[in-house]
Amino acid sequence: MHRPDPSRRSLLIGATAFTASLAAPALIRPARAATALEPTQTMRGGSNNYRPNAPLVDKLGSGFFVYGSVRAATDGAPLSGVRIQIWAATTLGGEREPRNHGSVLTQADGSYRLEMEQIVPNFGQPHAHLAYDDPDFKTVFLRPVMPSASDTSVAADFVLAPA
Repeated sequence: MHRPDPSRRSLLIGATAFTASLAAPALIRPARAATALEPTQTMRGGSNNYRPNAPLVDKLGSGFFVYGSVRAATDGAPLSGVRIQIWAATTLGGEREPRNHGSVLTQADGSYRLEMEQIVPNFGQPHAHLAYDDPDFKTVFLRPVMPSASDTSVAADFVLAPA
C-alpha cells in the first residue's frame, strides 16, 4: 500500500499543534504569589537620638547620600509613601543637632534618598541612623556603619513586617 507524502502544510500544522501542547500547561498554571521576605530586624543602638515625627525635608546639606528601598515582608512588594527618618553626626554637628534630622517618603518603587552633609565619626564610627515608626508595620531602627569616614554614601534597605 502506498502512503502519500505529507504536504508542507500538514507538517507545519502538526508541528504547531505539538509545540502548543508543550506550552499549554504553563499557560493554564495559576499565578504564583510573590515570595515572602525576612523582615529587617532592629539594630542595637539604632534608636539613639530618635525624634518622633521629624519633619519631611528635601535635603539636609550636600555631598553625602543616604538611600535604600522599603519592601513588604509579606510579598516583597515595594512600599510607596512610607516615612523614613534619617539622622547622623555630620560636619554641622552631632546627632542631636536639628539640622541633622529629617524624614523622607518612599517613591512608587519603594526607593528613598536624602542628600545631607558629610557624615563624621561619632564614638569612633562613621554611621547613620534610620527609622521606620508608623502604625502600619512594626517599628525598625537601623544603624549602618560605613567602612570609611571618607565614604560619600550609605545604603539601608527595610523589609517591613505587618504590625
